[in-house]
Amino acid sequence: MMLGLLFICGVINFAVGKAMLESGHPILETLPATLRRNGGRVSLAFEFGVLLVAMLLAGHGWPAAAWLYGGYTAVNATFYWLVLNNRI
Repeated sequence: MMLGLLFICGVINFAVGKAMLESGHPILETLPATLRRNGGRVSLAFEFGVLLVAMLLAGHGWPAAAWLYGGYTAVNATFYWLVLNNRI
C-alpha cells in the first residue's frame, strides 16, 4: 500500500516537473544549464533517484521516508502551481 502511494506521488512529481520544464517560465533561467539541457532529462533523472530511494527505504521498514516524500510532493506541487499560474 505504501509503495503504491509513493508511486502515485512519483507520477505527480514527474508530471508537474515536466510541465514546469516545458512551460518556458523565466524562473527556469535561474537553473543550471545542466538541469535544463535535453528537455530536462538530468532533473527528471534526479527526480527518479529521489523516488527510488524513498521507495527502497519505505520498503525496508522506514515509513518516515514515505511521509517525507509525500511532503516533498506537496511542496513541489504547490510551488509548480504557483509558478504556472503566474502567482510568483
